[in-house]
Amino acid sequence: MQIKDNEIHNFHIRNILKKLEEKGLDAMLVANFNNIYYLSGYLSTSFAFMIIKENPIIFVSGMDMENAGNTSSIDIVKYESFDKMIEYLKEEEIKSLAIESDLTANVYEKFKDFNLEISNAISTERMIKSDDEIEKMLKATDIAHKSLLELDVRSKQEKGAQEWECAYELGYLMRRNGASVESFDTIFASGPVSSLPHSTPRQHILETPVLVDYGCKFEGYCSDTTRTFIYTERQEEISDIVLEAHDKAIEAVKAGVKACEVDKVARDIISEYGYGDNYI
Repeated sequence: MQIKDNEIHNFHIRNILKKLEEKGLDAMLVANFNNIYYLSGYLSTSFAFMIIKENPIIFVSGMDMENAGNTSSIDIVKYESFDKMIEYLKEEEIKSLAIESDLTANVYEKFKDFNLEISNAISTERMIKSDDEIEKMLKATDIAHKSLLELDVRSKQEKGAQEWECAYELGYLMRRNGASVESFDTIFASGPVSSLPHSTPRQHILETPVLVDYGCKFEGYCSDTTRTFIYTERQEEISDIVLEAHDKAIEAVKAGVKACEVDKVARDIISEYGYGDNYI
């Protein structure tokens, strides 16, 4: 674990502790894998529980101890049981405990003797990206973009490739170019199903137009891109309308502007061209 990563994790933890203190909360229980990774550099492969307090600690599954020991920037201890965790919290004189909104009901029940309160301290902290985080997202985007160019969709069409083949190969290319995994299941949709926002790649030869919704993960940060391949003047006309709405919406993004206001900019442009009913 690099010193730079340690400093970043400590910075985020200190900010979260300030938020907890403002709410009168002693500590926070974290079970979400991505949140634990964000705060420690350790990505669980089974289960883990992090306690955010002055001296944070992660309770780690026995099968993950080696992995956690090699990657976590904060102290770890082997998980034995919920009773042992609760005993530890009481020894630390923790009475009020912040929890994540997605904590499962069965885990919630285990800690109901504490004063539990759902907290957005972590999600609020994660909203503001550091320069390092932005670089990782840009890298993920670059990898995805490069991989789609290498796939060469139009060439695949000429060769009679099927949707599922293209989706599979694009995932391979993103990994080969440095991604750890796809951000989500790649969508390759063509012909009549290209209008479906979340189509599933079919065992069907590529038709026209082609829509690709794809992304990859680089060092924990995701990209998410949609590309449409068009073939007729009519399709180009509609693509230009969407592009205009897209660009104007980006121009409208400023500090303090609500997401619904940005959405309205794009929605109004598409409506002006007579396609308002098609805006999902």
